[in-house]
Amino acid sequence: MTSLPRFRVAALYRFARLDAFEELRAPLAAFCCARGVKGTLLLAHEGINGTVAGSETAIAELILYLEAIEGLAGLEVKYSAAADMPFHRMKVRLKREIVTMGVDDIDPSKSAGTYVAPTDWNALISQPDTVIIDTRNAYEVSIGTFKGAIDPATASFREFPAWVEAHRAELEGRKVAMFCTGGIRCEKATAYVKSLGFEDVFHLKGGILKYLEEVPAEQSLWQGECFVFDERVSVSHGLAEGEAELCRACRHPLTPGDLTSPKFAAGVSCPHCFDARSDEDRKRYAERQRQVELAQARGRGPHIGS
Repeated sequence: MTSLPRFRVAALYRFARLDAFEELRAPLAAFCCARGVKGTLLLAHEGINGTVAGSETAIAELILYLEAIEGLAGLEVKYSAAADMPFHRMKVRLKREIVTMGVDDIDPSKSAGTYVAPTDWNALISQPDTVIIDTRNAYEVSIGTFKGAIDPATASFREFPAWVEAHRAELEGRKVAMFCTGGIRCEKATAYVKSLGFEDVFHLKGGILKYLEEVPAEQSLWQGECFVFDERVSVSHGLAEGEAELCRACRHPLTPGDLTSPKFAAGVSCPHCFDARSDEDRKRYAERQRQVELAQARGRGPHIGS
């Protein structure tokens, strides 16, 4: 019997100038912890970013709290549900950037590309003069992306500017449509691409999550599942929890096909990391997995190494 969703998950961000962002950390953490909200929120001069989960009432109160902070009104928020709490603790962290690109003087609040609503996205990316770029990292792309999208094969968002520089000629004279999980990376990516002199630059408002929420599966150009940064691992159309699992050795998302590979062993290895790890590594992972299973068998909840 499938468990009914008990927790509301909110993926949120807002690019805004927060001159005193350090002062927001302690009261924000206390507010969340007092209401049983868990997850991660990042604060920086350029705004806020994060994903949290809690009861419907607690999440509603948190959004009202954040919206009342000067500069944060108009948060971009995507809601979904989870049967189990998808986070182990609450963290509020101070950062140099809320999504790390490593390029100075990029201000998405003033120079981002044109928003495209999920209902208009199919028309844009179906045009022959549109180049579609997935701004996520390669491990995220591996379990799902839009039909016809380019995968820059980046290991981190810091590599994206170099990829754009290397492929400028392929983007000249075309519409550039970019997307990411919740909208934050592609919003910053559009600001960077526009700073290079490109004009026809677009990004999916609300990201893949909003698209999967609003666009019916029968009309969708999305293929596969969308990786999410919590214990659900992935979501599919309607934001239902997906089938992907996580390799506890390398944190790479795994498709059902990966789980049948002879290189897969729960908590120890998968097709993506087997050849990059030593036998000694796998022995350590196997012992960690044994401890996880013992803790679960004793009813102690998730083991710290899980």
